[in-house]
This record gives sequence, C-alpha cells and structure tokens, in this order.
Amino acid sequence: MKRIRQEKLLELISKYEIDTQDELIERLRESGFEVTQATVSRDIRELNISKMTTGKGTYRYVLPKQTAPTSNMKFNSALIDALIHIDYACNIVVLKTHAGLANALAVGIDAMHLENILGCVAGDDTILLVSRSEEAARKIVDRFRGMIK
Repeated sequence: MKRIRQEKLLELISKYEIDTQDELIERLRESGFEVTQATVSRDIRELNISKMTTGKGTYRYVLPKQTAPTSNMKFNSALIDALIHIDYACNIVVLKTHAGLANALAVGIDAMHLENILGCVAGDDTILLVSRSEEAARKIVDRFRGMIK
C-alpha cells in the first residue's frame, strides 16, 4: 500500500502545481488514500521531494532531480525576462542578465542538460557557457534568442 500511495503522490506532483501538504493530502484523499499529515511528510522526505519557487513567487513541490523530466524543461517568464543580451565568440556563449539573476538563469540552463554545453559559470550578471564548437555556440544563441522573442 505504501508503494502505491507514494507512486500516486509522485504522479500528483508531476501533474499538478501543488504548493502545500494540505493540498497534497486532499488530492490523495480524492484518489482514495486516507492519509495523515505525518504520513505525507514522511513520504515527501523518503521520496526526496522538494519545493521550488515558481515564476509567480509562490512555491510548489517538485520531483527529485533524477526523476524529473528536465530535458523538456521550459524557463519561466521571470528567468527569460532576466536575460538582457546574448552573444558568442568561437565556442563561448556570453549571456548578460539583470544584476543578481545570472545564477538563477544558470541553474535553469544546467537543468536542461543540453548536450552541446560543456559547462556553465555564473557571476552576478553574466553567464559564460562553454560549448563543444562554434557551430554549437551559434545554435545555443539562436535557441535562447528564440526564447526571449
């Protein structure tokens, strides 16, 4: 029963933007699971579920990194709005952001696991991406420019 409940919990978190344990308990009960707050709290801890901020400034539960579908991750509008300028030279891509937002954008880029990005380093308002080639850098720039239009 525990395994089935935890599978349902993971399914609910991947399907809905759930921001509180109360909401999670309610959705589990709607699915036929009579649970307590302590049980849900224990399941969250055992499944390594965490909370992250949304583009609206609220929080939501997210699946552990190894099970989250990050290859199709879309940036929220706040991160895209943080991007001021993007360019490249050879295999280095430079992204300029508003002050203090480079790290948040870099975390999102890292989570995408793009095969042509070898590494990503962020400062306060600048991100340096090292790509596999100049052609790869151009494609990365095109991709990000497409996101901000």
